[in-house]
Amino acid sequence: MWRVFLSFLLIFNCALSSATTIVPVASSGERVVKVEPRIRDDKLYIDADVEFELSPELRTAAEKGVPLYFTVEVELAQPRWYWFDKNVVKEQQTWRVVYNALTRQWRVGTGDLSLPESSMNDALGMLRHIRGWAVAYVADLDHDQEYQGRLRLRLDTSLLARPFQVDAINSSAWTLATPWKTFSFSVSVAEPQP
Repeated sequence: MWRVFLSFLLIFNCALSSATTIVPVASSGERVVKVEPRIRDDKLYIDADVEFELSPELRTAAEKGVPLYFTVEVELAQPRWYWFDKNVVKEQQTWRVVYNALTRQWRVGTGDLSLPESSMNDALGMLRHIRGWAVAYVADLDHDQEYQGRLRLRLDTSLLARPFQVDAINSSAWTLATPWKTFSFSVSVAEPQP
């Protein structure tokens, strides 16, 4: 009887361990695909493309009218051989994505400005394709100097309502953040034409 019980336990344990190895582990696909610094009108602008998807829990909460806040952070540093890198720019911008059940309309924006969108994917499109974000004045940057930068996007759970902040602490479904994407650029002065 004891042998039968041990063999049953061994078979059950093997079946359980093989079942856990067959189930694929979900990998997070959040990442910054591309960052392009551009200079226009004596300012440094950042264009970036980000790939991310909302978890089913986040999507359901947003569809019920819970505002979601996404923060994009950029840091620029000037490398120095004799000391630590000099931090030149550290900026962030927060977007609010919210659904209004009465008007059946999505709104996305920063600060007091928000734009209407017809669907959640259209609203998130502004976050997936960041365009024309002014982060610095060219006068504050040294010419012909290499700058190192990094950028990331994350769900800012500190701006959520208190009950959702507790959920965010206790559940990985409320965690959305890309790894830092590094880039480099330099500001060059155009030579005058003779």
